[in-house]
Amino acid sequence: MRTAFLVAALALGTAPSLALAAPAMTSTTYLMKAGAGDLFERQSSTLVETSTTNPKLKGFARMMVTDHTKSTAEVKAAAMKAGLHPAAPKLTAKQSQDLAALRTASGTARDSLYIQQQKAAHQEALALHRDESTMGTAAPLKAVAGKIVPVVQHHVDMLASM
Repeated sequence: MRTAFLVAALALGTAPSLALAAPAMTSTTYLMKAGAGDLFERQSSTLVETSTTNPKLKGFARMMVTDHTKSTAEVKAAAMKAGLHPAAPKLTAKQSQDLAALRTASGTARDSLYIQQQKAAHQEALALHRDESTMGTAAPLKAVAGKIVPVVQHHVDMLASM
């Protein structure tokens, strides 16, 4: 009976109310994840920018370094406005593994792996900044996240054509 009720509730579209019950991430968690994401983007893109022979990919990697350096500075400034003092960014274990895999690959295999990793990383970044821009609790962080969303979406769109 309970299962039937849940199925009926989902069919009637009441599932979104269940998602609203999820707690918002803390500002500290947002800062940690945003910093780690930007650090991964810069390090992986620097590696590929210096090794690829594909001019389009080289340009994309250069743009990643520029854009993610800028977003790190913007997020840090917003954190300071919010009275927070973010720790220096650190890669997650998965990001460290991905970077190591990228370092061991070469040639077009590295290019392909980079694109694959960038697609996943940018989907995560897009969700992170969208969530912060709508559910964040610190106004300066919400604002900067909202400013970053279209930039990350642009990166996602570019990656879709690669």
